[in-house]
Amino acid sequence: MSHGSEGRPFRLIPVIDLRHGQVVRARAGERDAYAPIDTPLARGSRPADVARGLLEAVGGDRLYVADLDAIMEGRAPDRASLEAVAGACPGVTLWVDAGFSDFSGIERFTTLGLGRPVIGSESQRDADLVRTLGNRAVLSLDSRGAERLGPDALHDDAETWPEDVIVMTLARVGTGTGPDLSGVSRAIEAGKGRRIYAAGGVRGPEDVAHLARTGAAGALVASAIHDGRLR
Repeated sequence: MSHGSEGRPFRLIPVIDLRHGQVVRARAGERDAYAPIDTPLARGSRPADVARGLLEAVGGDRLYVADLDAIMEGRAPDRASLEAVAGACPGVTLWVDAGFSDFSGIERFTTLGLGRPVIGSESQRDADLVRTLGNRAVLSLDSRGAERLGPDALHDDAETWPEDVIVMTLARVGTGTGPDLSGVSRAIEAGKGRRIYAAGGVRGPEDVAHLARTGAAGALVASAIHDGRLR
């Protein structure tokens, strides 16, 4: 396992993207075009099977779940899929992005006991929800290309950030173009000791080593695991 600049273990967090009850293959943030995944790690695209295959490939005790129906269409979280994944992966904490944008939605989700909510900046109108939740949630600072998604206050004011922050570069997801090292570095500098995770573009061990040297706490990865470049 790699270590960051502060000696912390570098954490690889596998990712599954859910759409209509299946795991889909993410690419460049073009969510409408995502197709059911075809992976050597599982037979078919059932969430529980793919999640188990990813975790068996790289180990770890966390799994990031993006519920695309909830994010794109404002639906309630896919409880059936989340329960299936949780049942298949005992002892694993799910980080769940389901387009949460208000406190009542967070409360309904947390009562299910199915994981820790991820607050995506793209789904926010202001910084209030992130401030209110504090370390009960993970913050995802979302961008697409040069465009920062969501309120500037979330991106600019690190005082609002919880302990765990994801730098989510959607245009790099599934493209094998490398992580956004400069964006991650900026967040590490601004975050003053917060754990910063890269998401999007991680190709293999060399990128992991670069991120660890930069001081990142970890990376969210899917394609490089499915393709056998990270095991």
